[in-house]
Amino acid sequence: MADNTTPQTKEPQYQSCLEIRDRKGLATMGLRGTQVWTDDPKHLLFILSRYKFVAKMFTGFEKVLEIGCGDGIGTRMVQQEVGHVTAVDFDALFIEDLKQRADPDWPLEVGVHDMLQGPVAGQYDGIYALDVLEHIKPADEDLFIRNAIHPLKDDGSLIFGMPSLESQIYASPPSKAGHVNCKSAKNFKALMEKYFRHVFLFSMNDEVLHTGFYPMSHYIFTLCCGKK
Repeated sequence: MADNTTPQTKEPQYQSCLEIRDRKGLATMGLRGTQVWTDDPKHLLFILSRYKFVAKMFTGFEKVLEIGCGDGIGTRMVQQEVGHVTAVDFDALFIEDLKQRADPDWPLEVGVHDMLQGPVAGQYDGIYALDVLEHIKPADEDLFIRNAIHPLKDDGSLIFGMPSLESQIYASPPSKAGHVNCKSAKNFKALMEKYFRHVFLFSMNDEVLHTGFYPMSHYIFTLCCGKK
């Protein structure tokens, strides 16, 4: 029976909103999520759409590694679809922020790791890195990729995503800050074919995923299988 002292929502199906608030408190966004929500709320939708793509491609995977998780802005979407996620980032401040907001209902293994210093230990069915490779200098690209894919099982899959080279003339200064290695779709595919037998290209404009004309794509994914 409902406690008469507890506020009641007009429609009973929303009472759970108050129950979760009272049991867990209100959820808070991390460093990156707060910045995006403050400066450009629609961009949060774009970011989460990228994570949804990864989540759907990796549905049913047992162990997944995220490289460059930041504050975990979309990691939970992948957690919904897989058995276990390990998330790493080279910036300790973002990892500490993520740890401070840890939710026992969504257990997540996190750690500080610089992929240029070596691979992550263990073996994974899936590995993904969104908005990471474009920050890696071309001279370090091969080392980064080799270390990134080292713990991937032979029958595992990898997803890399980045803004397209063509999109950069439209990007805001904060968006493209640090972007030293954006690629066209053709060059992105050719790069990943050095490491995988099968590489599939996907495009995204805003939150819409498609396989359209690549030079008009704002964001590009490579889905890679068959590690060489």
